[in-house]
Amino acid sequence: MYITLIGYFAAFGTTVSFLPQAIKTIRTKDTSGISLSMYSLFTAGTLLWLLYGLLSGSLPVAVANAITFVFASIILIYKIRYK
Repeated sequence: MYITLIGYFAAFGTTVSFLPQAIKTIRTKDTSGISLSMYSLFTAGTLLWLLYGLLSGSLPVAVANAITFVFASIILIYKIRYK
């Protein structure tokens, strides 16, 4: 019970900390300060963590990475589209 609660707090913290950058990028479409290779790897890693969370039955890991994957994918698309 406590381990799952810690997982939810960790998931909340890491996901929420990512949102300001995602919102700024979506609003301004400015991706000049973002590395394409880093964001590609980050997005792929987030997808793998999402799959891990789903396959292992870890809901905190799955939920956090599902949300982060959506925003990371949007930023990656913006990076590719608005070079």
